[in-house]
Amino acid sequence: MKQNLKSFLLGGACVLAGGAATYALASGTQNVTAEGAESNTSAPVQATRLTPGRVISQDDFTRAAEETVNGVVSVKSYIYATPRNSSRQQQYYDPFFDFFFGPQPRQRQAEPEQDNSKPRQLGLGSGVIISDDGYIVTNNHVIEQAERLEVTLNDNRNYEASVIGADPNTDLALIKIEVPDGESLHVIPMGDSEQLHLGEWVLAVGNPFGFTSTVTSGIVSAKARNISSSTGTRSSGNIESYIQTDAAVNQGNSGGALVNLRGELVGINTAIYSQTGAYAGCSFAIPTSIVQKVVDDLKSFGTVQRAYLGIRFVELSPELIQETGIKGATKGIYVGAVEERSAAFEAGLKEGDVITAIGGHPTGSTAELQGVITRFSPGDEVVVDYLRDGEARKARVTLRNSSGTYAKTNQNDKLSLGAKLGEADVELLRRLELNGGVAVSEVEADGRFGRSGIRDGLVILSVNNIRVTKPEEVEKIVKSVRSGNDREKALFITGIYPSGKVAYFAVDLSD
Repeated sequence: MKQNLKSFLLGGACVLAGGAATYALASGTQNVTAEGAESNTSAPVQATRLTPGRVISQDDFTRAAEETVNGVVSVKSYIYATPRNSSRQQQYYDPFFDFFFGPQPRQRQAEPEQDNSKPRQLGLGSGVIISDDGYIVTNNHVIEQAERLEVTLNDNRNYEASVIGADPNTDLALIKIEVPDGESLHVIPMGDSEQLHLGEWVLAVGNPFGFTSTVTSGIVSAKARNISSSTGTRSSGNIESYIQTDAAVNQGNSGGALVNLRGELVGINTAIYSQTGAYAGCSFAIPTSIVQKVVDDLKSFGTVQRAYLGIRFVELSPELIQETGIKGATKGIYVGAVEERSAAFEAGLKEGDVITAIGGHPTGSTAELQGVITRFSPGDEVVVDYLRDGEARKARVTLRNSSGTYAKTNQNDKLSLGAKLGEADVELLRRLELNGGVAVSEVEADGRFGRSGIRDGLVILSVNNIRVTKPEEVEKIVKSVRSGNDREKALFITGIYPSGKVAYFAVDLSD
């Protein structure tokens, strides 16, 4: 195959491919909303007929706004000290990590940060109340790295919130507030984003620039939009199948609601495309077809049950069709390689096949493929429609997880390392001339740490070349590794025993 095709395939991901683009995340301080047109109260209200039998009037906008504004909250994130795992985190020489990943950039080890007893605000975003018992969905980047979350309702009631679970790949998070008996919450009902039509009016509700309870409007510009493919950039892991609107998006609306004129939630506002960082006419929301699955999984398991097909692929294009001589399709997913021990391998898919639908849903683009696969869990059986040498075929496929099995996993199971972690003793640290470390004790022989050769007494200095001094920092790295799309999941640990012996370990997290 020609070199340019090979370069395309390098960008295709195993099953859930995707990438982040050169777009501005509606990050903890950026968000998605829409800007409504000014109304002239002296002019008569005009109705617009969009589809046969359906008339949209000003009343629809008013009713939808009034029914949803109380269901969107302000989410403030706080931190007590400078995050240790930020881009400013120092790195130091770790020969074991270099052995696996090559030489790493070196910096002098920085002095330890001073803890602050008073929290400082890290970010501001929005969230959507989805149940009367206090569950709220927002963006992962709104709550990421937060040590305390504060939720403020539209009526100014204030609550502390806890994180139920988060999924960086879809940029979604589920948090919860505890509501006292006798108090009620306004819930925005979950709608069906699949029923949205191009040109349909939608409202964006959130807190741009901290202005609470802001409602703006726009139309659906596109569906199943992949920003990365549109901008020519790629990244690993991110799942992109956005609803694109012309709703104005500004700072503070991340995690806010995109609703239809029936007042139903159809998306979570997340990102904008902009060359300046300011709203430029293109904003993006995560559809509820993805939100609902992620929320259900986070509630039940604490982590998303992500299904994998097991292919490397690229979208069909006129150039690819001409180069490979593909017949019978102008849109679809070209299979460049089939992973071993995968659902695709078991189903008999081969290089050169063109996948046109999965489970009855079209897969004409990367975004459509991601949107479809994200709905399923390991163990689900689906029918894959594909072309081989121009002939239409079907294959019944049982999807697997990233480890190549059909099992579902629980977050508590995934974090179990078979040992107890704690902060290292001050006297021991002084004797070893260390600023900090994580002490390992009660190692189980058949646990992950025990099978890797780790013994009681080890003081962990770094995990995957990130300096750690607290157990929570180790747990955070474990969560990050396990939630990633890479099939090889491991911790590379550097530690030191009380005797002064430095030791290196590789801990397998894939099982």
